[in-house]
Amino acid sequence: MADQKHILMVAVQKPAEALRMASGLTLLDDAVAIAAWGKLPGGAEVAEQMEALEFADVPVVELDPAQDALAALARQIIDNDVVYCV
Repeated sequence: MADQKHILMVAVQKPAEALRMASGLTLLDDAVAIAAWGKLPGGAEVAEQMEALEFADVPVVELDPAQDALAALARQIIDNDVVYCV
């Protein structure tokens, strides 16, 4: 079996889609994390995906663009093997 990869999903333009994709990536037995650029929107679609991600113990971080979000995102990108921006 191959080594476990660390996958970062960055939710920027389509956060609900990014969460859905991250949920699917949990099936690979790789470590998945999510960094949302700004606050995630409300709504049933996001809530449903967040419930699945919580069940899979996927960490979700909302980065505040008004703070030092770019540096935090850069650190996360460096620490992961694969990065998807959606």
